[in-house]
Order: sequence, then C-alpha cells, then structure tokens
Amino acid sequence: MSLSTSSGDGSVEECIDLLDELVKDLPHAPTSLAVALRVHLEALLRALLSGDLCTREEVRAFLRELEREVLEHEDGSDA
Repeated sequence: MSLSTSSGDGSVEECIDLLDELVKDLPHAPTSLAVALRVHLEALLRALLSGDLCTREEVRAFLRELEREVLEHEDGSDA
C-alpha cells in the first residue's frame, strides 16, 4: 500500500472532508487537537507497518512530505 494522498476513487478527499467537519465542531483548543491527531497518526502508521500494508521507507517518505508541506505553508512559500 502506498501512502500517497492521491486516490482515483475520491475516498481520500471524502475522508478529509469528513474529518474537517468533525474538527470544526469540536470544542477543544487547536493544540489539543493537534496532539490527539499526532497520537492517532502514530497508531495508524504503526498498524500499517505491523500489517505489512506499507514499508518503513514509505512511512519515512510520507512523514518527510508532511513536514515539507507543513513548513512550506508556515513559511508562506509556494514551492
């Protein structure tokens, strides 16, 4: 399984939309939500690894891309 964020069937986009709606309705501070999401992401990635659904390198590449995207938006650059 690839950890790509693109999907031909639209399931990734649907999932993002559902999560976005859920997060908007939660009364918790953004920092608390970020910590909770980090814990869940760690658990999900571990489950993917333990189920042999992806490789360690795929997880590393996914996390590098996530970091790049977060810092890119933080810096305000478009590259």
